[in-house]
Amino acid sequence: MPECLKFRVVAAVLAGLIAFPVAAADIGRASLYRAQSVTSGTGEENRAWGLAPCLEEVLVKVSGDPRLIGDPRVTEMSRHAADYVTDITYRDLLNNRPPHDEQGTHDRPKYITADFDPDKIDALLASLGRKPWPLPRSAIVALLDIKPMKGDGFTLVRDGGGELAADMRVALADAAYRTGLPLELPKPQDVVLADVTQTLGGDAVLAGTLAWRPEALGWVGDWRLGFKGKEYRWHVRGVSFDDAFRNAVRGTLQILSGNGQPDTPH
Repeated sequence: MPECLKFRVVAAVLAGLIAFPVAAADIGRASLYRAQSVTSGTGEENRAWGLAPCLEEVLVKVSGDPRLIGDPRVTEMSRHAADYVTDITYRDLLNNRPPHDEQGTHDRPKYITADFDPDKIDALLASLGRKPWPLPRSAIVALLDIKPMKGDGFTLVRDGGGELAADMRVALADAAYRTGLPLELPKPQDVVLADVTQTLGGDAVLAGTLAWRPEALGWVGDWRLGFKGKEYRWHVRGVSFDDAFRNAVRGTLQILSGNGQPDTPH
């Protein structure tokens, strides 16, 4: 399944499970050691294919270090992801509808959820020179101005705003949940407040602009994170809005967990 399609399938499922706010109560210890992916069946090969990204996600989520994404050592560990799993469940993404055309039960898309052994994951992190980033985690308020290809710009808020805003909320909530970050969007009436962070109970503000730029062949995100009296900046160019939000949230994760600052292209 192509990566973009895989994300859309996962996001469609998550849309019914994750909504704003992604509260601190949703980011418990068990959720840090749990991850989801999509696979096309329950056989051993398909299971291994689905578990590999789950292990990478858990290592990033527990440590708070997105630099582990694509790390060759993690890639090698992911080949043996089943060795670190305590429980696996599947959900039929076709809602148990009968197979159609030439499709058999072996290649039906499945939503796989894996729970990993915390002691084994912590040991893997130690071998990578990392350690778990403890709970509770700082709550983030996201103040994001969107400048789409067509139509007027808008601030991304908790609800309303049309189809694009709804799709963006799903993508942002998914990125937050998959990194283990509590994240809040303002209500429409809160956008005009002078201190929306205090109003919503956030510890840090992720602010920025996401704009469609034809010369970049995609979205351009400029991010600012205010935390403990210091401001951090980074950006991303020429990506989908899904990838832009992942970049914003992963950068926030890296800073707050004490794993340095995100790299940004010049």
